[in-house]
Amino acid sequence: MADPKELYYEKRAKIMIRNLENRHFEACYCATKEEALAKALELIGEGSSVGWGGTLTCTQLGLMDALHAVNYNCLDRDLCKTVEEKEKLQRDIFFADWFITGANGLSLDGQMVNIDGTGNRVAPIVYGPRNILVVAGMNKVEDTLEAAINRARTIAAPMNKQRFPNQTPCEITGTCADCKSEGCICNQILVTRHCRPAGRIKFILIGEDLGM
Repeated sequence: MADPKELYYEKRAKIMIRNLENRHFEACYCATKEEALAKALELIGEGSSVGWGGTLTCTQLGLMDALHAVNYNCLDRDLCKTVEEKEKLQRDIFFADWFITGANGLSLDGQMVNIDGTGNRVAPIVYGPRNILVVAGMNKVEDTLEAAINRARTIAAPMNKQRFPNQTPCEITGTCADCKSEGCICNQILVTRHCRPAGRIKFILIGEDLGM
């Protein structure tokens, strides 16, 4: 007998994919990280220029390592040696073939929520590369948009903040205080409810708990 969580995720993914496609996104489901990695590389295609923001899910897949290992033009901010070089790369990403991102929250009716500190992730999603690839574990899916936003604010953001040194209430307590601290990473909240042009944003949903 299949694992109950696997069955649960698979059944919810069918609903999610139907709702994403109704909003003119493209979407597919992979049961495992290994399947998702193979699918991502297939979609992107060798020789493509690829950029990304911070995405723990794609790191857990090994996607960045795989892109560096084969014939892809990787716009990797972690390789930048100066602030000026990093700023230039983040502008160049807007003209890449692909931008890869995770999702801080997804609603079952097919909407995506992302929360950002400087905008380096949400800006390319809105108006950047010709292809956006969203890779997300099914643990990111909530029943409603309100719940997805709440997840981004009260789970994803406080967990992500543990990676950065600037002190905020959530870094100290693990709980969102709706702060206006200098180091706040909740400065932009993006809800992507529809894809225009159709098919620009593509989802790989994964039947595992990934990311934050």
